[in-house]
Amino acid sequence: MSRLRLQKFLSQAGICSRREGEVHIATGRVRVNGCVVTTLGTKIDPDSDVVELDGRVVAGQGERIYIALHKPAGYVTSCRQADEKLVLDLVPIPQRIYPVGRLDKDSTGLLLLTNDGRLHQRLSHPSFDHEKEYEVTVERPMAEGALAHMARGLPMMGRRTRPARLRRITARRFRIVLQEGRNRQVRRMVRKVGGRVIMLKRIRVANIRLGKLPEGAWRHLTRTERRHLLAGIDDP
Repeated sequence: MSRLRLQKFLSQAGICSRREGEVHIATGRVRVNGCVVTTLGTKIDPDSDVVELDGRVVAGQGERIYIALHKPAGYVTSCRQADEKLVLDLVPIPQRIYPVGRLDKDSTGLLLLTNDGRLHQRLSHPSFDHEKEYEVTVERPMAEGALAHMARGLPMMGRRTRPARLRRITARRFRIVLQEGRNRQVRRMVRKVGGRVIMLKRIRVANIRLGKLPEGAWRHLTRTERRHLLAGIDDP
């Protein structure tokens, strides 16, 4: 295995965030092969070096966790935010996990959570072109021209949105498939064509579907889902 920065190793092991790891290192709480290390940026070999935090050996990342959650409205995807309900509170497991991507507070639907930093990098990078599908309910019926305009792409935040696929369900409901994920993108697109979103649910990320998972419930991804999601990532 390639060498890792010490704070990154602590984070991947599920002990703390990288920033918290830097504090632990700077305050002398971390030892490598019996020696206290206080230099930030120190690199270690996870296969051969022994890392301790407060005298306890830190194991490697161990089992990687991949979870699908049906996020309810009113929850935020931040790991920490004062006076807010957190999505992490809905998944009471001992491992430290974090959300992959975001859903705004008022939106519902599929949210992936993991302790695998490789997956976050994969799904956050635009070169992977993974799809995200949403079911949208708007305040008033939308004309076909408005849907076509969104499908072609709209100027937004300094550049044009990529082409999208849309399918009407009713006069006030449609599904949209995006290959990008700008901040509140669907809501902004609808507003650009004169509409207003009143309900937004994400029903798919790449090959993972929300299905009939109830609001607030979660499940581990199946082996097949993990294999397809991680295809192309070394050492899955």
